[in-house]
Amino acid sequence: MKSPIKFAHVVLKTTRYTEMLEWWQLVLSASVRHGNDFITFLSYDDEHHRLAIVRLPHLKERDDSLSGVEHFAFTFASLADLFGKYQQLKTNGIVPYWTINHGMNFSAYYRDPDGNQVELQIDAMSPQTADEFMNSPVFAANPIGVDVDFDALIARFEAGESAESIVRYPGYSPVA
Repeated sequence: MKSPIKFAHVVLKTTRYTEMLEWWQLVLSASVRHGNDFITFLSYDDEHHRLAIVRLPHLKERDDSLSGVEHFAFTFASLADLFGKYQQLKTNGIVPYWTINHGMNFSAYYRDPDGNQVELQIDAMSPQTADEFMNSPVFAANPIGVDVDFDALIARFEAGESAESIVRYPGYSPVA
């Protein structure tokens, strides 16, 4: 059986329509492809839409005790891009609730106005190295990762330390 060729989009329903539109446009640097008072389609690349936001005023507040999606993740091209987005969002009063080195990726987690959890990340390893890492005793001992301080790491990065050094997972050396 064939697999899909890509993940296309997510649709979020909300009572906080304007707040959600503003937040997602800023976080993704997304543009409106079409919008009205009921639905807006956003994209940050060549896809016609990656995210749609629908206004549904009758919704109840989210209940985190229910099953459902844990978070969405968006990958940036480089550590400089991820750190730049972190700084832009922080300047606009949007700060992550968690920053972590997962090993195979390096991430900042945010909550949108409705409480949806959003991971902004970079790939810290090649696909082959990530697969080796995820099958290693280091990953088995801690499959979540280690907390990091983006502000301290940005200072090191701006002082000239390499991205590879900053995202290196403690205690793991790739197979040569």
